Amino acid sequence: MTFQELKTAEHEYIAQTYARYDLGIDHGIGATCYGLDGRKYIDFTSGIGVNSLGYCDSGWVDAVASQLHKLQHASNFIYTQPCAQAAKLLCERGGMKKVFFANSGAEANEGAIKCARKYSRDKYGPGRHVIVSLVNSFHGRTLATLSATGQASFHANFDPFPPGFDHAPAGDLPGTLEKLTGDVCAVMLEMVQGEGGIIPLSAEYVQSVAEYCAENDILVIVDEIQSGIGRVGALFAYQLYGLSPDIATAAKGLGGGLPVGAVLFGEKTQSVLGKGDHGTTFGGNPVACAGVNYVLSVLDDAALDAVVKKGEYIRSRLLKMPHIVEVGGLGLMIGATLSPGVKARDVVDAGVTEGVITLTAKERFRLLPPLTITMEEIEEGLERVNEALKAV
Repeated sequence: MTFQELKTAEHEYIAQTYARYDLGIDHGIGATCYGLDGRKYIDFTSGIGVNSLGYCDSGWVDAVASQLHKLQHASNFIYTQPCAQAAKLLCERGGMKKVFFANSGAEANEGAIKCARKYSRDKYGPGRHVIVSLVNSFHGRTLATLSATGQASFHANFDPFPPGFDHAPAGDLPGTLEKLTGDVCAVMLEMVQGEGGIIPLSAEYVQSVAEYCAENDILVIVDEIQSGIGRVGALFAYQLYGLSPDIATAAKGLGGGLPVGAVLFGEKTQSVLGKGDHGTTFGGNPVACAGVNYVLSVLDDAALDAVVKKGEYIRSRLLKMPHIVEVGGLGLMIGATLSPGVKARDVVDAGVTEGVITLTAKERFRLLPPLTITMEEIEEGLERVNEALKAV
């Protein structure tokens, strides 16, 4: 199939819900992939943070293939080893007590919302059910997670939304505490607002909100869909903030490329959801969990330290490039502010022409390279980013 034939088939048979790049890829290894015509690209996106170990890591492929030869799926009425092993690793390394496996980030956040509301109802009765998230946040595209999302641009055309959500100004402690009224059961935070522009919250703000919540028995939910699983140089971003959340969610890079999400429960919430309270057919799938187990085995202290160093290097290089005004983020979760009049999507499109794949986050230019990207791939990719910036 040629690229033009692929585009024609896609437009004819697939719902047009994505503003796709003018690019189709055929195969890849590490942070390098190849178009249908054989052209080489450096991928600084990891499939929007999903391919945490890059394309087709050999150990990951072997682990997933080995599990496929044993058992591809089993009902959740039956115990399976990969599921239990993955849960144990996540709890031990994340400082949590229990895990519920879902299929995506949005589903994980739905599970977190359900748990928070049931915790409050069990303890205080009905009426204390509001979830407060932050302005500029993003928590998913289901109706409930859209309600939690604090960006009006995602709300158009889909109302009415489920009630019971409110939004506080990010980083504004008095404005946030003002929202934590008697009907609030939980706050929902991203340590780094991903789709909002790669904007980290301050440690002082996070710690102050968490202290107030602990004093008032308001649960703290941390959405780690994009920032978790090594992306910021720790397994979870909340660990960099000295925070022990009541609930945390993970997905994207968790399975190394397979669809899997997780809700992690802390001390207060570990027993809230009982039999029949929540479920999903594919949750804890053995193949997906084999991917989880391998990803977690790779992300040791040395690998996480390398993420920090690579991120620092990329940010320092970007600051020397044309049209880059400011660079922020944590680890390999990188966002850059561009010169006035320069559009991030134009830089992305120019990057495709130059042979590098990048992202936007609102008006900002965004990079989410594989955690295992080599220095050679970084150098080559950054040279191509530099050429793209010159071209806009």
